[in-house]
Amino acid sequence: MNVQIQTVHFEADSKLIDHVKAKLEKLKTFHDKILSVEVYLKLDSLAHHIKDKKVEIKVQVPKHMFFVEYESKAFEESLEHAMDALINQIKRHKEKQMA
Repeated sequence: MNVQIQTVHFEADSKLIDHVKAKLEKLKTFHDKILSVEVYLKLDSLAHHIKDKKVEIKVQVPKHMFFVEYESKAFEESLEHAMDALINQIKRHKEKQMA
């Protein structure tokens, strides 16, 4: 599983990167043929000067790609919700293949 983590508009500390990698390791339990994972951590500044942390995750498996994005006030929260949505997508996809 090839993992790429990119940050946009900020420099991530090693603690955040390690947290993201630890969460991504759990994906192996839901799909055993994951080719690559791309994670984008974005710091968006809105007109009201409110900082929003957005996480986008792309997962490539043979013949399919999953994509989720979530935005909240903390990267950890965004990552948690994005992972939940991603796991649901993977489970639904595998159920359709079995049917």
